[in-house]
Amino acid sequence: MLGMGELPALRKRCDTGAPDLLISEGRCLYVILLMALYWCTEALPLAVTALLPIVLFPFLGILPSNKVCPQYFLDTNFLFLSGLIMASAIEEWNLHRRIALRVLMLVGVQPARLILGMMLTTSFLSMWLSNTASTAMMLPIANAILKSLFGEKDTSKDMNRENEENQASLQQNKLYTVPTEMQFLASTEDKDLTEEKEVASDALSDLKKEEEYKTNIWKGFLISIPYAASIGGTATLTGTAPNLILLGQLKSYFPECDVVNFGSWFMFAFPLMLIFLLLGWLWISILYGGINLRGWRTKKSNIRVDAEARAREVIKEDYRKLGPTKFAEQAIFFFFCMFAIMLFSRDPKFIPGWASLFAPGFISDAVTGITIVIILFFFPSQKPSFKWWFDLKAPNTETQPLLTWRKAQETVPWNIILLLGGGFAMAKGCEESGLSVWIGGRLHPLEGVPPPVAVILITIVIALFTEFASNTATIIIFLPVLAELAIRLKVNPLYLMIPGTIGCSYAFMLPVSTPPNSIAFSSGHLMVKDMARTGLLMNLMGVLLLSLAMNTWAKSIFQLGTFPAWANIHAENATSLLTAVENVTLSALNKI
Repeated sequence: MLGMGELPALRKRCDTGAPDLLISEGRCLYVILLMALYWCTEALPLAVTALLPIVLFPFLGILPSNKVCPQYFLDTNFLFLSGLIMASAIEEWNLHRRIALRVLMLVGVQPARLILGMMLTTSFLSMWLSNTASTAMMLPIANAILKSLFGEKDTSKDMNRENEENQASLQQNKLYTVPTEMQFLASTEDKDLTEEKEVASDALSDLKKEEEYKTNIWKGFLISIPYAASIGGTATLTGTAPNLILLGQLKSYFPECDVVNFGSWFMFAFPLMLIFLLLGWLWISILYGGINLRGWRTKKSNIRVDAEARAREVIKEDYRKLGPTKFAEQAIFFFFCMFAIMLFSRDPKFIPGWASLFAPGFISDAVTGITIVIILFFFPSQKPSFKWWFDLKAPNTETQPLLTWRKAQETVPWNIILLLGGGFAMAKGCEESGLSVWIGGRLHPLEGVPPPVAVILITIVIALFTEFASNTATIIIFLPVLAELAIRLKVNPLYLMIPGTIGCSYAFMLPVSTPPNSIAFSSGHLMVKDMARTGLLMNLMGVLLLSLAMNTWAKSIFQLGTFPAWANIHAENATSLLTAVENVTLSALNKI
């Protein structure tokens, strides 16, 4: 944000009629449009495109390198890095698989319950791991269960083929001449064959219905996992990149804003996630036959009973293969709980957090997260023996820690850190060049829109845009505009910025919308029309639920009912800068 000391210099430049300000805005706009084009088309890798501000901003005179480069290693980036390292440790010791199988054993093996179990587990993992990793972890488990449920699928096709071959042979046999003395017996056999044909046709229709049922359940399973991952990622700040980009851009635009942290975000987003997850489960289960509204009392076929019994055995067998809980799993689970509890209780706002014991402003969520994950690199993975300290003959063997740096290097997606940094650098360039204020000055037609209507429109536009572009790139482009629009509407900036951020995660209609969608679609069992018809209502539900949340419990958590002082300071600076920009424009026009 432009400081008060920078405004006199800016006014001085404007009074002299120098058009440097407008030139800086235009250059910054060019860089943003170029990056947006590369992000949408993926002409360059996303992380490489995110590095362009380091080169273009200094060369074009927008921002010096000593202001651009630090944006790539803000404390927000380290908070996200701590979450990625914790996820790497969880994967290393298969804790995620034990949790998933345990949940599935508890919910039961009926298709609707299994879908609910898969969605609950995937969303929980996605709160702490990346959405892509959560989907990749859960799909193998889902495939194993589906194969056990539908093990009769190929067999039933073979039975159909055998029945057809038998019927063809019978028809061929009828063409053969029958001896006269056997006519009576033949006529009796024909009656029996007619009855057998009727029974066979009934069996074939039942098998056909069973095949359709299996296909629908298979689709419901596969489509529920990426949807649950996208929904679950919104519940925590570290769950998905757009949430952290919001936090980083808030610190850049509104340094005095301290109402958004891990605890306050969780209190707002977790109830929203649960409601959306429940409604999404009902929709998927009804659409794909997991819940039959017409047949609550219909007796299950023997095929389904046998399939569910096999699925139950597969889940139990996979859980038994994990063996007894290892010391490393217990340790990881303990540190994972500590990670969540310490982040939540640092500064929950409704009560003083443990950070109040230290100097104000010194402890952030990044400090908390990195503190926990550093312990993972030296805490032993095997239960230490206290006898070792007293046994002089004990061998001095090296103990493997819970996580090695080599494993972290291999599994942590470092490109996401660069992508976040590129977003923060872009936001800094918009702010320093005055481009964000210039954009705000062009939003006059929207000043008459009621704020609740603006929330719905913003969520719809961003949810549609992110169907075709990266959600990270989408929120990087839209957040500066939403911040300035909020200033023009005189509403709390969070009232527009939070729906825009969460709306980026509501991309359900196309396989290319998110990596989790692409992973599920690559299984070969889903079609684009399956995702389109399922995702359309999911998008609509997400927009309405988000609007409900922003106008109810979010108002008390983020104090959305008032225009805050930290936004008012920014508005005063922006007004002064906008006046300066208008003066420059008028001066240039007068010269023409």
